[in-house]
Amino acid sequence: MDRLDVKVGFQCNNKCVFCIQGDKRFHFPDRSYEEVIGFLEQGKKENRDSVVFTGGEPTFRPKMLLEWVRYAKKLGYEYIQIQTNGRMLSYYDYCKSLVEAGANEFSPAVHGSKAEIHDRLTGVPGSFEQVTQGIRNLRKLGQYVMTNSVVTKTNYQDLPNLARLLIDLGVDQFQFAFIHINPIIAASNDKIMEIVPNVRDAMPYIKQGLDIGRRAGVRCMTEAVPYCLMTGYEDFIAERIIPEAHVFDAEADIADYSNYRRNEGKSKGPLCKECKMNEVCEGPWREYPDIFGWDEFKPIK
Repeated sequence: MDRLDVKVGFQCNNKCVFCIQGDKRFHFPDRSYEEVIGFLEQGKKENRDSVVFTGGEPTFRPKMLLEWVRYAKKLGYEYIQIQTNGRMLSYYDYCKSLVEAGANEFSPAVHGSKAEIHDRLTGVPGSFEQVTQGIRNLRKLGQYVMTNSVVTKTNYQDLPNLARLLIDLGVDQFQFAFIHINPIIAASNDKIMEIVPNVRDAMPYIKQGLDIGRRAGVRCMTEAVPYCLMTGYEDFIAERIIPEAHVFDAEADIADYSNYRRNEGKSKGPLCKECKMNEVCEGPWREYPDIFGWDEFKPIK
């Protein structure tokens, strides 16, 4: 699978405390209709068979998103994914209209097993009820649902309960993504201590959640968790299977995101070259060891 990743804009109706996009919503205008059409056409010239509409929040402009999805289908994209906070999916008619337009994969974000946790992280009361209703709507419509959950200090102990909730909701896949620390968080020691967990503290709960998913027969993955912390859980590492992608972001047109992720987004520590998994492991997001150091990461001999 070769993917096109289109960030259609950075406006969002959530205020997630951990958002990797930081304050881009205040500095970058939304993509125009014509710009996104051009990206879709470029993707087909590159023989890409999959497109992800993301942001920001792509459903922030609901009618325009429908037009882009229809055009993607017309161009022949086999997989058309909506990466979303899931709140607009709580409206069944809109959910259905996206499916009818051609969307056939949905990636809503769920960050807690209950409203108290999820809504605290999104900054919007009621967002938990909306995203969970959205998932129910998608399942009623027979859609493929793969959720993403950002691992933070607020929710890491809740991950086993979150896994159980997602299984009960009938998702096809769930992913625990260790927090990608944005510049606003990184610049404030108070925010770091409030939002970012030590990865070794989080690992037992991540693995419990994966075990729960495995026993239920639900595909589950991690992102940004290096191999040295995943011994016995190597098959759950998403980086093994993430497709090649061309990403249209705010600041850059990244033709080979896999290369960018490995060489600029992630980093390797002084002992990584001694690890037997060094050739396949990407390491953690670069900013984590910049802040916390490398002591938590031990090479596999």
